[in-house]
Order: sequence, then C-alpha cells, then structure tokens
Amino acid sequence: MYHRVDRRLTEWMARRGIALLRWSVGLVFVWFGALKYFPGLSPADELARRTIQQITFGLLPEPLILPVLATWECLIGLGLVSGRFLRATLFLLGLQMLGTFTPALLFPREVFARFPFVLTLEGQYIVKNLVIISAGIVIGATVRGGQVIADPEAARIASEAEEEANEN
Repeated sequence: MYHRVDRRLTEWMARRGIALLRWSVGLVFVWFGALKYFPGLSPADELARRTIQQITFGLLPEPLILPVLATWECLIGLGLVSGRFLRATLFLLGLQMLGTFTPALLFPREVFARFPFVLTLEGQYIVKNLVIISAGIVIGATVRGGQVIADPEAARIASEAEEEANEN
C-alpha cells in the first residue's frame, strides 16, 4: 500500500510540479512587482532604487525607476503564470536576478550585518533569490517540451536514448 501511494504521489508531482512551480514563482513576481507601484509598501524599494540609479549611471530618471522595475517584475510573473513567452520571460528573470545581487557589491553594509555570514533583512531578501534562480533553471529545462519523469526506469531509458542521440 505504501509503495502504491508513494508511486501515485510521485507521479502526480511529476505531472503537476513544473506548472505549480511556474505559478508560485509567477505569483511572487506579480505580488512583489505590484507592491513597487505603491512607494513605501515594498521593503526593497529604497535599495532597489539606489541600485538601479548606480547601475544605469543615473540615466533612468528617478521617478521612473520603481514603475519600470514593477512592470518588469509583473511581466515576469504574468509570463510564468500564463506559460506564454517562457523564453523571453526567463531571459527577463535572469537579468532581473543579476540585478538583485548587485546591492551585495554596491552596498555591502546594507546586505551584511557581519560579513560574510550574517545577513540583514535586505540581505536575506536577496539571498532567497537563489531559490528563484534554481526554479528558473528547472522551468527553462522544460521550454522545449521536457518534463519531469517520476518512473526511474523510464528516466533511465530516456537518458540512454538522449546519450545515443548525442553520440550520432
């Protein structure tokens, strides 16, 4: 009985996991992005604004910084939730993730309470993006029709077939 339930749950997770991952990460992007349309609601507003000012050398007018970032994040979220334009969405996500780690270089005193292990709240906000990057990689692995395979034997056969195709 245990093995039957385990197999069914694993198969369900394999069928639904990528979609749930897309939707959950997409929801986070829409939520955090939407907060940036309302100054002062996002705990990352100020650090994001100063970081973008620095990396754009002040070329982006300050009143546009947060609305542009909010729109960017909402587009990523909507792309993930809808499953449309995933390559473009994941490209935007990758660029946005690069930007989120920039404050660690530009403003280390605001990211680390004690370098290199004790993070401030802003630092924790940044480091959690490692999970989002990993999620983006997993989602990206499926844009050409790939999928999670729950059956170890089927996975082995698929892996051998892929190795054989690569050799030819």
